[in-house]
Amino acid sequence: MQITMFKSKLHQMVVTEANLMYEGSITIDQDLLDAANLLPYEKVQVLNITNGSRLETYTIPGERGSRICCMNGAAARLTQVNDRIIVISYADMTPEEAKSHKPTVVIVDENNDPKKIIDETKYASEYDLESGMLDNSLQ
Repeated sequence: MQITMFKSKLHQMVVTEANLMYEGSITIDQDLLDAANLLPYEKVQVLNITNGSRLETYTIPGERGSRICCMNGAAARLTQVNDRIIVISYADMTPEEAKSHKPTVVIVDENNDPKKIIDETKYASEYDLESGMLDNSLQ
């Protein structure tokens, strides 16, 4: 059996551009993609903190050091420049792999500069990965 786990995210990104006429995707500074363990053209979910919208798209590498976060195509209708978003990727793995998996979280500031990189979550180990329920025996 395979389960889908949270792999990595860029947290609190600021949308710097919105390009409605592009065919689609989200352009992100290659340095930020690297920091969050995201590949060019990887499928991601984008959660808009500002307005609550959610969408799926894929990443396009932007110029290193530019701190660009550009919503392209139809996604540009769901975001505005200066909206705060979360960009999340997921990975399929076995429950055994998931037990030792450590997601990468990159928290950025208002300029999309990485301020903190976390490579684990304290919560994942508290859940039974077969059932998805809180495992009280681990507390």
